[in-house]
Amino acid sequence: MVAEMHPFIEINGRRIGPGYPVYVVAEMSANHNHDFDRAVEIVRAAKEAGADAIKLQTYTPDTMTIDCDDEPFRIKGTIWQGRVLHDLYKEAFTPWEWQPKLKQVADEVGIDCFSTAFDSTAVDFLEKIGVGVHKIASFENTDLPLLRKVASTGKPAILSTGMATLAEIDESVCTLREAGCEQLLLLKCTSAYPAPPEAMHLRTMPHLADAFGVPVGLSDHTLGTAVPAAAVAVGACVVEKHFTLSRKDTGPDSAFSVEPQEMKEIVQSIRTVEKALGRVNYGLQEREVSSRIFRRSLFVVQDMKAGDPFTLDNVRSIRPGVGLHTRHLDDVIGRKASRNTPRGTPLSWTLIGGKTE
Repeated sequence: MVAEMHPFIEINGRRIGPGYPVYVVAEMSANHNHDFDRAVEIVRAAKEAGADAIKLQTYTPDTMTIDCDDEPFRIKGTIWQGRVLHDLYKEAFTPWEWQPKLKQVADEVGIDCFSTAFDSTAVDFLEKIGVGVHKIASFENTDLPLLRKVASTGKPAILSTGMATLAEIDESVCTLREAGCEQLLLLKCTSAYPAPPEAMHLRTMPHLADAFGVPVGLSDHTLGTAVPAAAVAVGACVVEKHFTLSRKDTGPDSAFSVEPQEMKEIVQSIRTVEKALGRVNYGLQEREVSSRIFRRSLFVVQDMKAGDPFTLDNVRSIRPGVGLHTRHLDDVIGRKASRNTPRGTPLSWTLIGGKTE
């Protein structure tokens, strides 16, 4: 039986989806530069910056590819131009023996820790650690055996959609559902490093949500801090951003990673956008009450005696908005003042008598 999808996913007791706070993920990736103490510092800095989770990557060079420098294994057209895949992953991978320790640090400081599994052995390893969710990377979203393995854990899954066609995403989602995945979130992702803003196509996210009935988010490889907040405005429930202590400490991912102060700005912007989105609302709000003085209404603008006719000379639409509504101007003109009325009096029906002869 195909699993039924939920409108949210739940990570360590926290619901993530429309109507819930955006879940901000700091992606460590290779930014530890093979220094465990630096990795620990990244976890703590992510928490300090306001992120909700720190994400690792679980692979080895040999689970990712083979040690071969033939032409197909040489990278072209990216920031890693000319490098051999096995060598790149040897530099970038996070030692597996670190990962339980890093999760413990994350638990201690109060930030979620999970990882991207790149093969079935990584899924088994992460299950032993006790992660609350499994991430599937853009380049693995067509690895159907891996998807089935992730689904078999019963944990929520986050799937990046970078490069995938709608048909490929459909096949991946169906594979996960048929294998028992009940909680799924899709991340819009542009698999370019870095990605230019014009390549992001954030309006795809609402379409993804409608097409597959799941919450959506953004895996962001753009430079700067603007795109994540824009993504939240169009429906992102998760924002993932590569995170480093300093881009000056160069590594495979440092060029498109944000530093702690930038991550703080991203989180602050996201929280501001969340508040600003609010709900469908019309009419006077509590904070607008004092602004009613700036509306217009009908006032007597010349001293009038009882019986004087109201004219366009002695009645005007002016600020403040405490007199009769301006829609009544035509009803008032030609009628008589019911009493003496000084200049500056807000017009009311009690001041208005019958029509002139």
